[in-house]
Amino acid sequence: MKIGVISDTHGHLDPRIATLFDGVEHIMHAGDIGDTSIILQLESIAPVTAVLGNNDATLDFQETEVVLLAGRKFLVHHIVQVRAPDELVRRRIEQEAPDVVVFGHSHKAHCQTIGRTLYLNPGYAGRPRFNQPRSVAVLHCEPAGMRTEFKPLKP
Repeated sequence: MKIGVISDTHGHLDPRIATLFDGVEHIMHAGDIGDTSIILQLESIAPVTAVLGNNDATLDFQETEVVLLAGRKFLVHHIVQVRAPDELVRRRIEQEAPDVVVFGHSHKAHCQTIGRTLYLNPGYAGRPRFNQPRSVAVLHCEPAGMRTEFKPLKP
């Protein structure tokens, strides 16, 4: 199963996303969506699991979602300090014991396994600014394991 992972769109969906997510069976948006229309556009590609970001106060999503896909448990939450998560996030991770924690917020791509949990931030996918690198990720979930493929969004 291929899963598209995106975060920090801030109201802008790059037109290349549809091509980059070609063939994905599910999409996870890790917050700072910006506008519900972003989710509607992503849903034209594949079903979407989305969470609120710190700039999404007016949107109708949860702060945390847990979803089972490809025999694995995913926890999606916008702000996760990988080495020192805040108390709420730490307890939720302990309670759920996810295989993958998907997050955003930092605008920096990140992929690290700690224990048996993969921590994945696809990077920043909003409008180009300050020469900041932008990216999304495709997570390949196979019986033998998972592989993350970062896809750059060059201006």
